[in-house]
Amino acid sequence: MPKSIRFWGRVAAGNAAGSLLAVLVFTGATWQTPWRQILGATASTFVYSLSCSSLGFITIPRLAPFTWRRLPTPLNWAAIGAALVACATAGTFIAVLLKTMFGFEPADRLFEIWRSSLKSAIYFTLIFGIFFTITGGLQARLHDTALALRTKERDEAEAQRLTAEAQLSSLESRVDPHFLFNTLNSVSELVHENPAAAERVVGQLASLMRSSLDRDGSALVSLEQELGFVQNYLDIERVRFGDRLRYALSIGEHVGRTLVPRLSLQTLVENSVKYAVSSRREGAFIAVRATAALGRTRIEVEDDGPGFDGVNPINLPDGHGLALLDARLKGQFGTRATMGIDSVPGRTCIWLDVPSEPAPDLALASHEPLK
Repeated sequence: MPKSIRFWGRVAAGNAAGSLLAVLVFTGATWQTPWRQILGATASTFVYSLSCSSLGFITIPRLAPFTWRRLPTPLNWAAIGAALVACATAGTFIAVLLKTMFGFEPADRLFEIWRSSLKSAIYFTLIFGIFFTITGGLQARLHDTALALRTKERDEAEAQRLTAEAQLSSLESRVDPHFLFNTLNSVSELVHENPAAAERVVGQLASLMRSSLDRDGSALVSLEQELGFVQNYLDIERVRFGDRLRYALSIGEHVGRTLVPRLSLQTLVENSVKYAVSSRREGAFIAVRATAALGRTRIEVEDDGPGFDGVNPINLPDGHGLALLDARLKGQFGTRATMGIDSVPGRTCIWLDVPSEPAPDLALASHEPLK
């Protein structure tokens, strides 16, 4: 209802302004013409204009869509024109009848006045009616186009979200067969040499698998949870690599509650183990750091391996763990999160920059703090 009131208020205001302009242009009124005479002529014109235009605004928007669908050009325009003539004819009769009822015109001259006013009413109704029909059609097309674009953008965003979720599910459900095989071999050797260490490794492996399979529908977890997951992973790998794998985890104060994509750090650390530790006899040192400043959290995974040149997230091959992580960052945070790779011979640092959005306290309560 408020919208209808505003619409008809604009219609009335537009007719009033048009009626005054018509009186000034077509009646020869000047600055010497008495203002009462100008107002009287404007009021009379306003009654005709409002009656005809109101019928047009009621009829044409309902008729036009039907004519565009059912009738070819120029029959559709002929139908619109005939409807406008009918609106002008009926509107003029209504205006004369109102003026007669309120005593502004004699009742015995009703049809004579109606016939004399009909020609100009049809002329102006056709001009303005066709103009508003064209502009209304253009606005409708613009609205439909904008709606189609928004729908397409929404569908594309939904497809990207589903793709990211599928990739996340793939990562979460994946247990590298080589990693599992090597871990079990290490456990079998430790059973005889160091049963306590074997028991510890089995517990860490169980924790890793439980974290991988424990999906609560959230693609984001606290940084503290991720670091706990990474520490278990590195401890298990160190059983296999021994002193070839050296690492340090450093987390700033109050950074542990920052939300990050699930398995994001594990992806970065696994990359260092594969390319820096496993590929070299002397192994490598891996440093995991997290600091916060100005509402941002920067997470770095650095190793002193051989490095690689000319690599950044945008030209990594599809399916690469780092490429998937970069896509997941964009899917979760949009432009608010970035990922970068700095690599030179003897040093590789992969960093994530994310908003310092805290995880709920409940998410941390069910996990042991990072040791």
